[in-house]
Amino acid sequence: MGNRGMEELIPLVNKLQDAFSSIGQSCHLDLPQIAVVGGQSAGKSSVLENFVGRDFLPRGSGIVTRRPLILQLIFSKTEYAEFLHCKSKKFTDFDEVRQEIEAETDRVTGTNKGISPIPINLRDIEYQIKDMILQFISRESSLILAVTPANMDLANSDALKMAKEVDPQGLRTIGVITKLDLMDEGTDARDVLENKLLPLRRGYIGVVNRSQKDIDGKKDIRAALAAERKFFLSHPAYRHMADRMGTPHLQKVLNQQLTNHIRETLPSLRSKLQSQLLSLEKEVEEYKNFRPDDPTRKTKALLQMVQQFGVDFEKRIEGSGDQVDTLELSGGARINRIFHERFPFELVKMEFDEKDLRREISYAIKNIHGVRTGLFTPDMAFEAIVKKQIVKLKEPSLKCVDLVVSELATVIKKCAEKLGSYPRLREETERIVTTHIREREGKTKDQILLLIDIELSYINTNHEDFIGFANAQQRNTQTNKKRAIPNQVRPPVIRRGWLTINNISIMKGGSKEYWFVLTAESLSWYKDEEEKEKKYMLPLDNLKIRDVEKGFMSNKHVFAIFNTEQRNVYKDLRQIELACDSQEDVDSWKASFLRAGVYPEKDQTENEDGAQENTFSMDPQLERQVETIRNLVDSYVGIINKSIRDLMPKTIMHLMINNRLVLVSAPG
Repeated sequence: MGNRGMEELIPLVNKLQDAFSSIGQSCHLDLPQIAVVGGQSAGKSSVLENFVGRDFLPRGSGIVTRRPLILQLIFSKTEYAEFLHCKSKKFTDFDEVRQEIEAETDRVTGTNKGISPIPINLRDIEYQIKDMILQFISRESSLILAVTPANMDLANSDALKMAKEVDPQGLRTIGVITKLDLMDEGTDARDVLENKLLPLRRGYIGVVNRSQKDIDGKKDIRAALAAERKFFLSHPAYRHMADRMGTPHLQKVLNQQLTNHIRETLPSLRSKLQSQLLSLEKEVEEYKNFRPDDPTRKTKALLQMVQQFGVDFEKRIEGSGDQVDTLELSGGARINRIFHERFPFELVKMEFDEKDLRREISYAIKNIHGVRTGLFTPDMAFEAIVKKQIVKLKEPSLKCVDLVVSELATVIKKCAEKLGSYPRLREETERIVTTHIREREGKTKDQILLLIDIELSYINTNHEDFIGFANAQQRNTQTNKKRAIPNQVRPPVIRRGWLTINNISIMKGGSKEYWFVLTAESLSWYKDEEEKEKKYMLPLDNLKIRDVEKGFMSNKHVFAIFNTEQRNVYKDLRQIELACDSQEDVDSWKASFLRAGVYPEKDQTENEDGAQENTFSMDPQLERQVETIRNLVDSYVGIINKSIRDLMPKTIMHLMINNRLVLVSAPG
């Protein structure tokens, strides 16, 4: 492509951007563009104004820029601004441009900074901003202009953190360092600008913007650019690279890099456009012989849409090639995870309050004896404790139904999206199917409670898997500590998968993804799934799990592992924060850790609360009796849990999901 062709690339993409915006959609095409990101008051607006050479952006305190601004710079002999929403008007007064941006912002987001009169947590606004930014910078077609002020720690840069999240190799990120003139005396950003500290493939460019005092004093941008040039030429740390610093150089670099980026993405852009054109032509062909006044056509179309809803619903639940979501788990896959990971996790959480259980057993034994001191008869104490444990199954079982109902509601909404052109039909279809599921939800919950009541009605101590009284007495109490016994056989793997170690500082390489392998004895992580290059192996002794609040600049969900004896778990870290893509993944990993004997932190304090009462009143004979019943209870509850884990999915599938599939598939 010649120079002339290269020069026309950016205007070409500008025209595409205008065309898609004017029809209110992007046609699912990610057009090449530069996305400017940075923390509040990092200097984003000043960088853009220096580019344009005019003051035109709103300024003030708090959150000022409240909508994405798509800015197109076009070389012209006359200087004016034009908005797509009022294209017939040319603005030559740039104060009017600012007023129009403010008015258009208020029209969409309201005049109160986008916040309703009802108080909301600021973090909610942060999440909205973060999600909005991610929509732009996640696209492979976007270059990221990460703006960071020089007078803050680069390791804490919001812009670089977000850029690293979506562009971990730094291939699409261009660093801009602002406020170089405001650094503390005796300090400079030379190492950053020479790309030695936190290097980026496309490097860093330093700029000096006008101060608030300059803006208030109406210092024009031409004078500011001259002052910027003088700053770089006279500063001892920057004068050797002055030609590679400043706003004019940034303009030149961005123009060149965006042009190159457009050239690289054009083939795939052309391919997508051609594919969508063919699809649209096919759709137009179907409507060539369509007559709006034909009643039979309307009836047939209505039936086809309702039937398609049923087909789509079934595919999302049962799984099918043309309904596969490649971004996240959905439909049947999420329900499967509820059945086989989330529900077992809820059951396991009930089982490990060991001290409370032992205290309850000791009270049951004492209360059965009353004032008498007779022979030890465990039957009544055992039944009382077992029934209490079985009753506890009701809450997680009903919660499992609620989770499935919630997921089915999401599937219904997804399937109804195709009816979006017919709002009343969509609303009525959603209402009918949702009403039906609510009816089935009640029947399902009744059936599940009946299953648990059936288990309560008869304690079958003759079950073939039940340990029995004699075996319970003989069982070695050390079985609960079997991890401490040397084992020559390699322990079975409980789980494998990718996790990100989230709390390594940027200065030490930042967050990094590893392949983790969890067994009953250790947690190991490797460079990749080939498991050849082991990075570390962490024994599970004395480890606990705690929740970690999701950070503003991260779309990851995090939990932490720490040592209860206050020891470092990895290098100089007291805890390692492990990040997943979704909360479901976090819950799933937690369930795996529970199976390995690593429990949540909060239960440690609960156990300690009852520890003193347990220990001082327990005589050796009572302790042996408690241990015997504890073994019996453990054996029997294990049988019940196994049975419930098996019956829950079957009950829900029979009464809720399979039943509904029949409903949505019926043409009448």
